[in-house]
Amino acid sequence: MELVYTGKTKNVYKLDNGHYLLKFKDDCTGKDGVFDPGENSVGLTIEGVGDVNLRMSIYYFEKINAAGIPTHYVSANLADTTMEVLPARVFGHGLEVICRRRAVGSFLRRYGEYVEEGAPLPSYVEMTFKNDEKGDPLVTKDGLIVLGVMTGEQYDAIRSQTQRITEIVADELAKRGLELYDIKFEYGYDENGDVMLIDEIASGNMRVYKDGQYIDPMTLSALFFA
Repeated sequence: MELVYTGKTKNVYKLDNGHYLLKFKDDCTGKDGVFDPGENSVGLTIEGVGDVNLRMSIYYFEKINAAGIPTHYVSANLADTTMEVLPARVFGHGLEVICRRRAVGSFLRRYGEYVEEGAPLPSYVEMTFKNDEKGDPLVTKDGLIVLGVMTGEQYDAIRSQTQRITEIVADELAKRGLELYDIKFEYGYDENGDVMLIDEIASGNMRVYKDGQYIDPMTLSALFFA
C-alpha cells in the first residue's frame, strides 16, 4: 500500500483497486492533555480510541447509507483498525462542517455575549477551513463560492445532509440517554461533483452530555456499545 497522507487521527493509504484505506490511530485533538474536538492539533493519546472510533463509524455509516445519504464507506476491518473507502476529492485544502445543537466550545467563545452556555441551537451549520496556523477560520457560503471552493448547490447539499446525519446521530444517542451538543463532519465529492460524507463519525468528533455532564470519548463509546 502507498501512504498518501498522514493525518492527526488517521493515516490514508491508496489501494490497488482505486479505493483508499484509512488506518485509525489512538490520537485525539485537544489542548494541554484535555480532549477537545474543536482544537486543531493532537493534544493527547488514548489507548484503544482508534478501535472504538472505527466501531462507531461503522455503526453510523451503515445507518446513513441505509437512509440514502451518500458516503465514502465501503467496508471495515476491526482486526487491523482500518476502513476501506471510495475515492473523493476534498473541498479546497480541507473543510470541516460543524453542526451545533447547543452553544458550547468555540461557538460560545465567539458569541458568548449573545448567548448563554448550553442554550439550544436549531442544528446550526457552520464551515471552517482546515488550517492550523490560521486557527481553522470560519467561512460563509458566499465566501466558498467566491473563492471557487464549491458551488452553491454543493453547499446546500452539504448543509442539508449535515442536518439529516446529525439527526440520525442524535437519535441513536438519545436512545441511550445521551444528548448530542455538537458534531463535526468532513465532505468530499466524486468525479461528477456529487457530495459525499467522508472521514469518520466517532466519539472523538462530537460533544455529548448525560444529565448535563460532559462525557469523554472513551466513556461515551463504552456507554454507546454497552
